[in-house]
Amino acid sequence: MTLEEMEAIVMAFPGAEKGMSYGRPSYQVNGKFFTRLRREDDSLVLMEVSFDEREMLMEAEPATFHFTAHYKDYPAVLARMASLHPGSFKNFLDRRWRKIAPKKVVKAYDAGEPAAG
Repeated sequence: MTLEEMEAIVMAFPGAEKGMSYGRPSYQVNGKFFTRLRREDDSLVLMEVSFDEREMLMEAEPATFHFTAHYKDYPAVLARMASLHPGSFKNFLDRRWRKIAPKKVVKAYDAGEPAAG
């Protein structure tokens, strides 16, 4: 996945806002962390991933999924952007977005209503 593809997927979620963190793109929804691109290894931080799921992902696709000591106690996994499938990325973000977006926005999104701007 390219940087442009990644950003298009992120920004398609209602309420997504771009910022910067450690000199790299970072994104929020509703004032809460959504995802970011790590400077160290061009990996994306994916939240709402249980510890069991993280272990399964790392075993199944070790070239893509990993984590660092910083994330060991968080329900998160790191995914190397170059080898992460865009559809998988969207699914991970959808899970996080549904947790942090305002409930009325999620309901409107699910009903196919345009995002309020």
